[in-house]
Amino acid sequence: MATKIAGKCGEEAACALPCEKAMPSQAHSSSVGSGRAAGRFGAASRVLDEAIGARAFPGCASGVLAGGEVVLQGALGRFTYEEESPAVTVETVFDVASLTKVAATTAAAMLLDQRGQLELDAPLGELLPRFVVRRAPEDAARRVALRHLLAHSSGLPGYVEMFRSATTPAALFGACLRLPLEAEPGTRAEYSDPGFILLGKALEVRMRERMAPWLRREVFRPLGMAATGFCPAPRLRSSIPPTEEDTTFRHRRIQGEVQDENAWVLKGMAGNAGLFSNVPDLLRFAGAILTAGAGRSSESKDSKDKGPESKPHLFEKATVKRFAQRQGPEGSSQALGWDTPSGDSTSGKHFSSHSIGHLGFSGCSLWIDLDAAVAVVLLTNRTWPDRKNRLIRKVWPIFHDAVREAL
Repeated sequence: MATKIAGKCGEEAACALPCEKAMPSQAHSSSVGSGRAAGRFGAASRVLDEAIGARAFPGCASGVLAGGEVVLQGALGRFTYEEESPAVTVETVFDVASLTKVAATTAAAMLLDQRGQLELDAPLGELLPRFVVRRAPEDAARRVALRHLLAHSSGLPGYVEMFRSATTPAALFGACLRLPLEAEPGTRAEYSDPGFILLGKALEVRMRERMAPWLRREVFRPLGMAATGFCPAPRLRSSIPPTEEDTTFRHRRIQGEVQDENAWVLKGMAGNAGLFSNVPDLLRFAGAILTAGAGRSSESKDSKDKGPESKPHLFEKATVKRFAQRQGPEGSSQALGWDTPSGDSTSGKHFSSHSIGHLGFSGCSLWIDLDAAVAVVLLTNRTWPDRKNRLIRKVWPIFHDAVREAL
């Protein structure tokens, strides 16, 4: 079947891209796995190579987990469209944008819930009193629960440029606390960045520390996700693909620092964005979701590995099932923190209804099929050099279909 990705000239190409002369990425990183396995995923690789030619993104890294094994890891293209730009490798760390919501914030909520340290139906105002302290007794904000934040049904607005007027973390968080609701909690599905900023702060109350060190100790380190974290050191920034040339706010190239402006004002650590990671680490995270309930349970005080046979796992099967279940209102595809496939899902047509996933604004995606035990990661910097390009929307389903058809 011919793949069709519209190029910047507004044309469509079937396996060829006339507007860019189907230019190959010029930079290829060898796939991990047998040559036979790599050849099996040739169609998926061609989709990504053509996408680079169509300037959907300058470079990408991808990985596939199936049957408990990493069956493919690969990379194509460069950090930018310049020929002298560094080549992307499978180890390249990207700003994964809103994948933060699942690989960090939701992962934390899952563990806290599993350990009995979090009540999903607790009012947000109990954990963050300033969210309700100056509101009228009948204000709907008093009925916002943590479950609503996870399910994007809190009634909070989808996105607010709080960074335009709030120049410090305290000021921005204060602005977030004062946001008026636009709907009664539980009655409207509206993907909300402010909701996850508030959720991250609420979880920190339960953690009794900042989320970044808690995640490093409780999630990333146990899973061996050594390349994952917030706020990359300045010396590492040049090894991370840039996300954009910011001409409206920071007025510089954004590279190795969070692209999301609200998260940037929050010092790069927020519930909605700020995480940096790579394909191998996100496949490890996906593996922890797929192997939930196998092995020894991980607890913060005695999670040291005592040998391969006792290697800790993070999540119980019941936890994954609970967080993967769709929430209200009717018609919403949102589970708790996770999205699920919808009619026109970016996951394509082969991921089962028992799949969970998420997208990142920078052009990143993670989809996990709980029935088939398959996970697919795609990391790109599609916002380079600016945010206007949305060709990634065409690439995602075609790529995922090609991967699933090769399995």
